[in-house]
Amino acid sequence: MTEDAVVDEPDQELLTIGAFAARARLSAKALRLYDRLGLLAPAHVDEGTGYRYYRAGQVERARLVAMLRQLDMPLARIAEVVAAGDGPTAAALLGAYWADVEARVAGQRTLAEYLRGRLSGRSSEMYRKFAIETVDVPAQVVITETRHVLAGELPAWIGASLGRLESAARECGGVTAAPFVVYHSEVSMESDGPAESCVPVADEAAARAWAERHGRTWGTKVAVHPAQRLAYTRITKAQVAHPQIMAAFEAVEEWIAREGLEQAGPCREVYFADWEATGAQDPVCDVAFPVS
Repeated sequence: MTEDAVVDEPDQELLTIGAFAARARLSAKALRLYDRLGLLAPAHVDEGTGYRYYRAGQVERARLVAMLRQLDMPLARIAEVVAAGDGPTAAALLGAYWADVEARVAGQRTLAEYLRGRLSGRSSEMYRKFAIETVDVPAQVVITETRHVLAGELPAWIGASLGRLESAARECGGVTAAPFVVYHSEVSMESDGPAESCVPVADEAAARAWAERHGRTWGTKVAVHPAQRLAYTRITKAQVAHPQIMAAFEAVEEWIAREGLEQAGPCREVYFADWEATGAQDPVCDVAFPVS
């Protein structure tokens, strides 16, 4: 037996942290970090000396943790992958994380292109990359939920609130048009709106009865929106992320001014596609302003 190994149980050889680090092609410092983070605990810690010992069978796990960290995977998600072991579950967890990364990078690519145009004085040229159209929307009865929310919290809240409202719409005659989110004031990393999720429904009386029962729980209400004309541009799932979505809002605002129109209400995002079923480059949302 070498100085780098001890015996913990019969036929169970343990390696010192130095020997294990050499086999795993990692540093002892990295192994201590993984231990602190709860990602890879030693097989045995000597109570007297505090020395850490590892089994040879932990090498693959150590290498896996190191490679996942190279993907900038958050520690909590690394723990999920490692806990799943080898197999389809772990592979699916990694696949889901990487899909999120690709969606984020696609959005950042769009933002970088936009910022290059703005910084080089080509804002008008960049705005013209967005196709702006108008559409006439009839009067609508909507059930709504309003919340003060920062940009980082916005995606989760939009998904949850629209889910609640679409579920409630079954008691209100059903959904009659695409759901949308109205921004009554700026939502950014510093400003919290408020934002208002809206789902058009068929039965106003049933909607008001529903709001009477549930309004206090979710801060919901019923409103009747008049017929109006919207100026809008259609964007992809990647472009929805903040702050790159601001390029679309600014493009519509610039078009409205250029056409001699006036904004007649707060801006909104109209979600017409199944979010979960779409990819980063699929159209999912209209960025719109009421105009007159």
